[in-house]
Amino acid sequence: KRLTKALRAKRRWVGLNVSNCKSRTELEEKIREIAPVEEWKLMDFKEGKAIIRILLKDQDPWRDVLSNPESPIHSVTMSGKIRLVRERIYL
Repeated sequence: KRLTKALRAKRRWVGLNVSNCKSRTELEEKIREIAPVEEWKLMDFKEGKAIIRILLKDQDPWRDVLSNPESPIHSVTMSGKIRLVRERIYL
């Protein structure tokens, strides 16, 4: 049985700029290599932009990994609502 929303772990949605990735599978593999924790999910990937779902408790290590704008995968925005992230990165 699923947990109710109140009991579920809080989430954050991270908008990413991605370069050098042709497919969803390739991007998932690259994120897996740099991920500071096991629990994350790729939600959207289109035209060099992606959204991943992470847990609120893991946001600080993710920020460290994704903060470098020179990196092929880096964070552009983060929010508790996926709709806001989609709007901000025009996905």
